[in-house]
Parts: sequence; structure tokens; C-alpha cells
Amino acid sequence: MMKVEYINPFVLASFSVLETVLGHKPNKGQLAVQPCSFTSQQLNVVCGVSGQVAGQVIYGMSLSTADRIASAMLGAPIKIFDQLAASAIAELGNMISGNAMLLLSEQDIICDITPPTMIRGTKIEINTLSIPAIVLPLETEHGEMFITIGLQIRK
Repeated sequence: MMKVEYINPFVLASFSVLETVLGHKPNKGQLAVQPCSFTSQQLNVVCGVSGQVAGQVIYGMSLSTADRIASAMLGAPIKIFDQLAASAIAELGNMISGNAMLLLSEQDIICDITPPTMIRGTKIEINTLSIPAIVLPLETEHGEMFITIGLQIRK
């Protein structure tokens, strides 16, 4: 089972980053365990984690939520989800993951993140390699975002 010490930094980082970037605090939904990562979201940003704990974190959302969040981040409405919008959403995942790594380091858990990878399309299997994942749903004024955290102590 995944330790709460690995989850809390992502919860705290997501609240902090989303409040800074979007100007309001998100509402946290009920945490859920997910045995493997099958995405139902149209857009997913995947950040790998390596170091004392390893795995991946997936930031999933609908395309319309991504449009609204990217518009808020860029300060201009997004007409079509282009490279600039994709870059903004990837950076959001990067910012949350980076902040979480800092919080983990304060617990003497030293990790690095990979550059974010963007995956578009529903019903795509993103295999967390037998690491059980915790899904954190967040409701923002721009729509719902799902953070799937699949981390374990490095063997």
C-alpha cells in the first residue's frame, strides 16, 4: 500500500499551485484507490518520479477543462487547444510535481521528476507497473482535474 507521506505532498502542492495560478482554492473530492491506471480523461500529463521513491503522477482532465485552465494561465481565451495551451497544461503538472518534490525532500525523501509527457485520448492504458495508485479528484472553477499518484519505495 502506498504511504500517506507520498500522497500529502501532492495534495498540498496541488492546492498551493492551483490557488496561485488560478486565483482560487480547489475543492478536494474523495480519494480512491485505482489498481491500474486506465484513463477516462481526454488529456493527461504524466510526470515520472525517480529517486528514493519511484513511479508516476498523472494529471488528467477533459479538453474543455484544459482549455479553461490554459486560458486562465495565459491570460487569454484559448480558441483551439494548440501548442501554447498544451505547454501551459504540461507546465501546471510540472509545477505541482516540482513543489511536491520539495515537500518530499523536507521529509528526507529525495526524488527527481521527468519532463512532463502529454497524452491525449480516452480509454488509454497508462500502466503504473503494478504500483497501486491513489486518485485525488479536484474541483476547480474551470472544471474537474484528477491527480493519479502511483509511487512506491525504490527496491
